[in-house]
Amino acid sequence: MTDPTPRGHLKRQDKAMTREEAEVFLGAAFCGRTGTLGPDGYPYVVPNLFTWQGGQVYLHTARYEGHFLTNVRFHEQVSFEVDEPGEIFPYGHVECDTSVSYRSVIVFGRIRIVEDTDEKLRFYRAFMDKYAPADSWGREKDSLPRVNGTVVYAITPDAVTGKQGLLPGLSDRWPARNDTASPGWQKRK
Repeated sequence: MTDPTPRGHLKRQDKAMTREEAEVFLGAAFCGRTGTLGPDGYPYVVPNLFTWQGGQVYLHTARYEGHFLTNVRFHEQVSFEVDEPGEIFPYGHVECDTSVSYRSVIVFGRIRIVEDTDEKLRFYRAFMDKYAPADSWGREKDSLPRVNGTVVYAITPDAVTGKQGLLPGLSDRWPARNDTASPGWQKRK
């Protein structure tokens, strides 16, 4: 059976983030995962440090022919995902009535290799602002001599979806409240 939900549309609208919330989360998330498709038909998912700039995801790799670069050259459509788990909590009286609070964003888009040196430099400056401390461990600020020794990529979104499961207050969790998905279940004797 095919899923009637179009790409970029959440079935659980009660958990949907606004576009603004999703973009704020993209700007703050630590690590993302990029899914590409290879010429052999296999998907490939890899974690990346990244920046969210001007409505695009930017990331980089070393300049060598690995799975990622091969796949990007083969097929421009990608998925990019970030997530943040929260607290695990019980919501009902049986053990499998367990959930976790979370936030996640998925970007469906098209990836390109950034050729423009100024655009690469903007990415690296934003990358260092995000991941290095303000004093850059005492190193010379803006020292980026290996810009052309890497490959910088930009993902332009076709769709962005954000989803969150908020941690309920103590009065809305088991044992104070029983929201079991198995109301008729009885303990086996």
